[in-house]
Amino acid sequence: MSWHGILGHDAVVERFRRALGRGRLGSSFLFIGPEGIGKRMFAHKLAQALLCQARPEAALDPCEECPACLQVMAAAHPDFQTVAKPDDKSFIPVELLIGDKEHRMREGLCRNLSLRPMVAGGRKIAVVDDADFFNAEGANCLLKTLEEPPPRSVLILIGTSPARQLPTIRSRCQLIRFEPLPAEIVAELLLARGLVADEAQARRVAQSSEGSLRRAEELADPDLTAFRGTLVSRLADPRFDPLELAKLTAEFVDQAGREAPPRRRRLRQIVAEAASFYRQLLKVLGDGSAGADAEILRAVERWRTGWAAAAHCLERCLDAAEQIDRNANQATLIECWLDDLAQAGSAQ
Repeated sequence: MSWHGILGHDAVVERFRRALGRGRLGSSFLFIGPEGIGKRMFAHKLAQALLCQARPEAALDPCEECPACLQVMAAAHPDFQTVAKPDDKSFIPVELLIGDKEHRMREGLCRNLSLRPMVAGGRKIAVVDDADFFNAEGANCLLKTLEEPPPRSVLILIGTSPARQLPTIRSRCQLIRFEPLPAEIVAELLLARGLVADEAQARRVAQSSEGSLRRAEELADPDLTAFRGTLVSRLADPRFDPLELAKLTAEFVDQAGREAPPRRRRLRQIVAEAASFYRQLLKVLGDGSAGADAEILRAVERWRTGWAAAAHCLERCLDAAEQIDRNANQATLIECWLDDLAQAGSAQ
């Protein structure tokens, strides 16, 4: 079933529909779930439904044709605002929330949300993407808005995990969990967007996507697919040579260009591939799951007694992903990350 083109989140749709039907829609929400599963699209479609001029908001069924719906789609509605972390920043700048030093609380999301809706009887809606990247200063800027939300306002924060949210944020929002997409839906979306050659490739990529369309798109990238083969073949040996793999990894990152954002994005993809390898390895070591990739099954023979080591490697990959987001020196990060993985594997 699809809610205005959004697949896989019918339970969340019904949760909001019930709240609106009872007239008890909250004011602050934290959308949590893996990247690439439709949280951002859902937030925008919800804003469209709440601001639609042709249909009642309780129906949660935007017409997608009235001026308000079209303005939301174009990010031009006066009562709808979005904020996201710039690619060249480690955190969401406080200026986006409360204005720069010369215009404190006279600009930014918090001030805009505090104003009366431009449309009589309407709502003010704001979406903060990349909520994983609040620092303490940014989180504090939102406290008053979260504790005393303006009338008829809705604030939606989008993140990946409750653990990545500061307690001051997490405790003041209604948590909305979005589940990974089923593999059949990922395959359907890949085919619809022309990202794969045929149904067979769509199914194969979808099975390895962990329910994320973004990850599926990366897996369909032939360059990343080729490097993934190199990466997994090395990691399958617990005693791989970290210096050799660090050199290959640095070369692949260099191919992304000289600008920092694409290089950081590519390194994040590489670390995600390594994390996926260890995650699948742990699953097979734990319950002998059928249907695992042949490369994982081959790796199991070398990791038969290495459950704890594989778990440590997965945790180290998650740490590396966070370090990338914090703009750590890439050359140093690659070398330290791979050396830690090799040491953990050798110690099993």
